[in-house]
Amino acid sequence: MSRLVPLLAAVVLGALACERKAPPAAPAAQPSAAQPRTASETGPIVIGTLGSLTGSEASFGTVVRDGIQFAVEEVNAKGGVKGRKIELRSYDTQGRIEESVAAAQRLLTQDRVMLVLGDVTSSGSLAIADAVQAARVPMVTPSATHPDVTKKGDYIFRTCFIDPFQGGAMARFARENLKLDTVAVLHDARNASSLGLSEAFQEAFKKLGGKVVAVEAYSKGDTDYRAPLLAAKKAKPQALYLPGFYSEVGVIARQARELGMTQPLLGGDGWESDRIFELAGGALEGAHYSSHYAEDNPAPELQRFITAFRARYGRSPEAASALGYDGARVALAAMERAESLSGPAIRDALAATKDFPGATGTLSMDANRNPVKPAVILTIRDGKRRFAAAVTP
Repeated sequence: MSRLVPLLAAVVLGALACERKAPPAAPAAQPSAAQPRTASETGPIVIGTLGSLTGSEASFGTVVRDGIQFAVEEVNAKGGVKGRKIELRSYDTQGRIEESVAAAQRLLTQDRVMLVLGDVTSSGSLAIADAVQAARVPMVTPSATHPDVTKKGDYIFRTCFIDPFQGGAMARFARENLKLDTVAVLHDARNASSLGLSEAFQEAFKKLGGKVVAVEAYSKGDTDYRAPLLAAKKAKPQALYLPGFYSEVGVIARQARELGMTQPLLGGDGWESDRIFELAGGALEGAHYSSHYAEDNPAPELQRFITAFRARYGRSPEAASALGYDGARVALAAMERAESLSGPAIRDALAATKDFPGATGTLSMDANRNPVKPAVILTIRDGKRRFAAAVTP
């Protein structure tokens, strides 16, 4: 597949406002100038999605895809968009940047989609955003939280909150609710989302008067985390912040407990997978993490979504499914409102999104194409996620 894909040598991420270093460069889809495309006047409207359906992050990608597919099914059952059915093309990135690039090129050049939903990760979204922007095809990522994603251009949107807000929310909870004075941080040095969340949390925690006593790193795919954990343990923190994905965090948590670290564990939305409990054993008991929704929140739109999703899939939705569902619904609602099915018209309608009643909360797009919406803090008790606090922008 990759031989069909033109690649840039690297993606060089610009410096963030907080002056943190960008994650390591990744291959990117080659942008090419294009006239705005318009859907044909008959037949289905083709849109695309891409994410990790196999590989180490499959549990995350598949549940996002399920939410997107469910939203498309609901819209089609009600007549589609502008009286036409939506056809969803979905590609597996295997959690690899080069596969994200390949999938994006297929969607843009072969499938000729009118809209892209994804990538589900920040690193993947950063790698494909230039090409999508150049093609003048709107892109809505349901779950990429790195701030730089939407800075790629005015066709790039997201429906999840961004890392500075999420990291700040957890820092506030750590200082104000847990009364912590010191923390250590262990992040994935090669993952854009993990790095961004780490930097945001550290900055906010320090501003609130706390002290970060150690910052250690690992790389995706590692299996032995004892060396960085022992370094963090030596600093004697009151808690350990783990802004990584469930596939690593579950193992890190278990190994931390094996090393005698009894401190509370804190994290971010990358923890959102039931697989984390299998990997961690009982090591996450009493942990806290920031996320996009709490299942026990009585909000009517959320409870309607949960009931309908259970009826369709026979299981409760994870937060990532709710994110995928909201991302697709916001995008399809914008297509319905748009003056035409051209890229610029859909983009303008997306930018005008206001007070949209999503499963993860009511959201409006700000001037930077990021949503204004709340975050929640969840606590793990008896192997279950429980609502602890809500944080509003």
